[in-house]
Amino acid sequence: MAAGPLHETEMSGEEIIAPLPRITLQAFCETQEVATAMQAVTADRRMDKAQTRIQMGGPAAAVEAFRAAPTPNVIVLETVTEPSRLIASLDALAESCDPGTKVVVIGHVNDVQLYRDLIRRGVSDYLIAPLGVLDVLRTLSELYATPGAETLGRTIAVVGAKGGVGASTVAHNLAWAIGRNLDASTVIVDLDIAFGTAGLDFNQDPPQGIAEAVFAPDRLDANMLDRLLSRCSENLALLAAPAVLDRTVDLSEDSLDLLLDLLRASVPCIVLDVPHLWTGWAKRTLIGADEVVIVAAPELASLRNAKNLMDLLRAARPNDSVPRLILNQVGIAKRPEIDAAEFAKALGVEVMNAIPFDAQLFGTAANNGQMIAEVQAGGKVAEAFVQIAMALTGRGEAKRGKRSLFEPLVAKLMRRKA
Repeated sequence: MAAGPLHETEMSGEEIIAPLPRITLQAFCETQEVATAMQAVTADRRMDKAQTRIQMGGPAAAVEAFRAAPTPNVIVLETVTEPSRLIASLDALAESCDPGTKVVVIGHVNDVQLYRDLIRRGVSDYLIAPLGVLDVLRTLSELYATPGAETLGRTIAVVGAKGGVGASTVAHNLAWAIGRNLDASTVIVDLDIAFGTAGLDFNQDPPQGIAEAVFAPDRLDANMLDRLLSRCSENLALLAAPAVLDRTVDLSEDSLDLLLDLLRASVPCIVLDVPHLWTGWAKRTLIGADEVVIVAAPELASLRNAKNLMDLLRAARPNDSVPRLILNQVGIAKRPEIDAAEFAKALGVEVMNAIPFDAQLFGTAANNGQMIAEVQAGGKVAEAFVQIAMALTGRGEAKRGKRSLFEPLVAKLMRRKA
């Protein structure tokens, strides 16, 4: 059992709690309140890979359960007894604990001396009930954080409520704004393997891209991923889709897990251009993202689909911020539209931004392989993408003219292609 620090109860809005690896966890509770809280923890998206079991009985039940059975990777114990009985149970548990098993104790008393006694016995952490779901998730995640590791990258998934609403355009310009205006190293990932347009929008034609990553996962590592990226600007790299039909895209639900893990470990910001389709891997990608952006047009089909997406993601991500809503193609001449306020009211969220339709501007950018800010720098549409980028990344203001220290993966890419 390895020792770890006490944690603060408040979590910064910008803190990223890493998903847990494939571990086993058993919790032994003594009160229904803590058992209910642990159920909520195990249902969170960050626990998707973990095998969990929650039962009653506290430390005494744990001692009996593991007398002749192997212990899981993590044991969570709730105690309502006096410290001496807890210490005795932990000593008995230590006799049958497998090497590497981590123990987290949940108590109901803020006792510094008890905490010190627990740490001396190898307990990883001591939490005080009542519990916040994010407090427990943070504690469990940090049990497997590599010492000295950088903060994991933030994933932003952008998806259209229906086809043709311009979600890819929003994703690409968002990534550009994060890299250029906020000075953050960013990777845009085109997940529409068959029909993706990121290569066209950035005027890139890389020979390799995301297909090599998802169709040969046994070969994928950080070095291979580095070779698959192509540079779009100083702070922006692209993982492009081949946009060819030589094979179908019948991916398994977890086919993107390794790719996303490698990106999160190497790049501060990852923008995922998620195609408008409903498969296991697309659903998993949306649920697992740190931020989800739904792009919709101000019309009925978009409203219906956006509400369905919003309801599903709210239920699947109860401990995350609600998906953000962007209205795109607003103000097309002679087209009846649903008012932004009515659209937002129906979904129960605010409209993050309403991007006006400008056929000349968007058409020129698309045909030239440019971003909106390259065609019309300082315009209202370009500024809208900067505002969206600031909101999604938590940046208070845009940074201009300042060079960042690149994360290893993007830095290697730039040195190779400079």
